[in-house]
Amino acid sequence: MFEVNSSKKIFNANTLENIYNEQISNSLPYVVRTTKNNGIAGYINENQIYANEANTLSFAQDTFTVFYQKQKYFTGNRVKVLKSKFDLKNSNVMHFLVACFQKVLANLSWGDSSTVTSIKQIKIQLPINRDGDIDFEFMESFVAELEAERVAELEAYLAAASLKDYELTAAELSALSKFENYNWNKFEYRKIFNHIKQGKRLKKDDQICGDLPFVMAGITNNGVANYISNPIIMFPKNSITVDIFGNVFYRDFEFSAGDDTGVYWNDKREFSKEIMLFFTTAMSKSLLGKYSFGNKLRSSKSFNIAMELPTNNGGIDFEFMNNFIKAIKKLIIKDVVLYTDNKIKATKSIVSSNQ
Repeated sequence: MFEVNSSKKIFNANTLENIYNEQISNSLPYVVRTTKNNGIAGYINENQIYANEANTLSFAQDTFTVFYQKQKYFTGNRVKVLKSKFDLKNSNVMHFLVACFQKVLANLSWGDSSTVTSIKQIKIQLPINRDGDIDFEFMESFVAELEAERVAELEAYLAAASLKDYELTAAELSALSKFENYNWNKFEYRKIFNHIKQGKRLKKDDQICGDLPFVMAGITNNGVANYISNPIIMFPKNSITVDIFGNVFYRDFEFSAGDDTGVYWNDKREFSKEIMLFFTTAMSKSLLGKYSFGNKLRSSKSFNIAMELPTNNGGIDFEFMNNFIKAIKKLIIKDVVLYTDNKIKATKSIVSSNQ
């Protein structure tokens, strides 16, 4: 069903002059082996004769992730391009195919081998029509219906949670405008958190099903690998976890953690959720690209690692951090609200035209 092709040219991140966070004029997505953001590590401005075709699937050989790439794109190392042998233009169909791939690949991870031959041999299950042909029409409508249901659920949630207010206050606008030119200093983790602890080893075979989130290394489901009832070490909500690879997540719930995860919190000072989210991003930035299988991070090694934080008169400006995160949340909510409003209008228009 798919041709498995190599990229026209492999771009190494270490040799690129600029990787932009947002798409600028003449730039295209730079797709790598990351499992986040549709595989896109940023956007680069390179000769587009080396760009891969739009409306194809990217296949990361080491992380075994497949993503639909709607527009032309460049890739890093060990990313293959899957081009359908059918003339598929509908994005819903392509997303359906991605889900089928991810189901088959779910049990594979780093360390498993992947070659062009093995990729070609992957089999996915697809719906067929009465004639025995692949039912692309069903795939398209199925994804469209799912999207309509989720949009309606999101609309109800935003209204119930009073999240439709995205108007920025004066303080929040000020924080946004001052962010780039603000004063920043480095602060060691141990100066922020009075508790820095490592989780406890609990093998998968020993885990007893329950309601307690159990956090392990990885980014799938924000690192929540299972829900257990074992009498094991507990960690408080309003904490931050950092795994051995440097993946950082905020936890607003009580949980337990494996020995591949460190937990950071302060029970002497009550940091707001917004401030903890700011810490989470600052910590993630301070750890980016430094830890891997060959160089694992343990909480005991992190006491003196420093993150950059905004300052005022030499001290951490918590008020600025609080207002900045609130502003970012509102900007995101605004996009979500406008998206759901447009989707609901489009859905109602389609339904009414079919009546």
